[in-house]
Amino acid sequence: MKNLLTKPQPSQSDYINAIVKLGSRVYEAATVTPLQKMGKLSDRLHNNIWIKREDRQPVNSFKLRGAYAMISSLSDEQKQAGVIAASAGNHAQGVALSAKQLGLKALIVMPQNTPSIKVDAVRGFGGEVLLHGANFDEAKAKAIELSKSKHMTFIPPFDHPLVIAGQGTLAMEMLQQVADLDYVFVQVGGGGLA
Repeated sequence: MKNLLTKPQPSQSDYINAIVKLGSRVYEAATVTPLQKMGKLSDRLHNNIWIKREDRQPVNSFKLRGAYAMISSLSDEQKQAGVIAASAGNHAQGVALSAKQLGLKALIVMPQNTPSIKVDAVRGFGGEVLLHGANFDEAKAKAIELSKSKHMTFIPPFDHPLVIAGQGTLAMEMLQQVADLDYVFVQVGGGGLA
C-alpha cells in the first residue's frame, strides 16, 4: 500500500496490489455479497446478466468497503484522535460502522436537509452527527475545518487511494464468483467504485 499513498498517480498494478492486501481487513466489517443471476432479464436479453448485491452489506451499500479500508489503515495516533466525514447517507453509515468496529470516535457532518432516516441510521451505527450547511459542499467544508481543529482524520467518500482500493474488493469478489465476465457496468457518482 506504500506505493498507493506515495505516488502522485498510482498505477493500475498499485491499486490491484492494495486491493489484495486490504481484502482481509475489509472483511472484518464487510461481507462477501452474492453475485445474483437475473433470470428473467437474462432470458429476455439472451445473455447472462448478474447483479452484485451490495444492498446485503451491513450498511446496505458498498461504501463500507472503502471507509473501513482507509480507517483500518490509520496509525494508532490517528485512530486515537478519531475520524470525521461529510456525507448525506451511505458513506456516513460506512464511516460510523467502521469506526464503531474499531473502537474509534466518528463525527459525521451532514447537510441540514438530510432525511431523518439517514441521520438515525448513522447514530444507530455509533456515529455522532453534526447537521451543518444547505448541501454536501458546505457540510464537507465544515468537516475539513473541524478535522484540522480537532486533529481528526477526514475520510473522503471516494477520492482517496485507500477508499478506492477498499471498494475495489467488490471487483475481486465478482471475478472469483464468475470468472468469465464479458462486461461490467458500474454506476458512477464520485467514481470511487469505478
